[in-house]
Amino acid sequence: MTNAMETSHLGETTGDADPQPRPKRSMSRTQKLLFFATGWLIVLMPFLFWWNTWFGRHLSNDQLTVYLHDDKKPRHIQHALVQLGDRMAHSDSTAKQWYPDLLRLSTNPVEEVRNTDAWLMGQDTSGPGFHDTLLKMLQDSSPMVRGNAALSLVRFGDATGRPQIVALLQPAHITAPAGGSIVDADRPGTSIHQGGLVAKLSVPGTTQPVEIRSPIPGRIHSVTQTGAHVASGAEIAVIDPGTEQVWEALRALYVIGQPEDLSAIRSYERDVPEISNDVRQQAQETEKAIQARAR
Repeated sequence: MTNAMETSHLGETTGDADPQPRPKRSMSRTQKLLFFATGWLIVLMPFLFWWNTWFGRHLSNDQLTVYLHDDKKPRHIQHALVQLGDRMAHSDSTAKQWYPDLLRLSTNPVEEVRNTDAWLMGQDTSGPGFHDTLLKMLQDSSPMVRGNAALSLVRFGDATGRPQIVALLQPAHITAPAGGSIVDADRPGTSIHQGGLVAKLSVPGTTQPVEIRSPIPGRIHSVTQTGAHVASGAEIAVIDPGTEQVWEALRALYVIGQPEDLSAIRSYERDVPEISNDVRQQAQETEKAIQARAR
């Protein structure tokens, strides 16, 4: 009887200790393909974005022609202009075939296109029609386009754009297009690119706030903060010009600057963190050159 009981207990123990293992579920072929495709897209999408926005990507002659006429995609035009500028900088004679396009793009509705275009026409002073076109661009609605046109004219030995160059040294004062309340604003000291959002203005009678954007690249010096009420025409923000813009203006004034420009130039000779050593040194050299010419 003992043996029977022991056998019975042994059987129960053996059954508990050795359960049948459940088979593991594996991913189906469809699941594996979806998993692989998702991982591939995670890697591919940033690359495609970079590839389509990187202006350093080489364009063939045919691509350059197509991009220069792609009015539906302004970034294609900018890409082509950058590539064309590289050819001009290396004195590539093939660039001349697209010079008529540079004249045409001087009136393009996109500010960034006109801005780049004005700069490129200063790279070759032999370009037919460039000088006259740049003189017309001094009346452009954009301060950056006017400034680049003026800088390019200096390469032609033309100081007509000197007031526009001096203006590049001045802060941009942004005023309210209508009365309303500030519902959002960036912080003073923030770096900002041309066209960057500075604040949002809620105007009575409208459903969407008005976006207040910077006309120049630089740094926010001051801005009216959220909750404030402003009248139409009141100052909302002041943007200090960026280092590159100031540097180019000082270099041009080294050549064409006049004594009446010195007050604007001397503001960049101060020993403050916001002014780089290179800009400070260039401002000092520009003042010396102006004073030497005035003797």
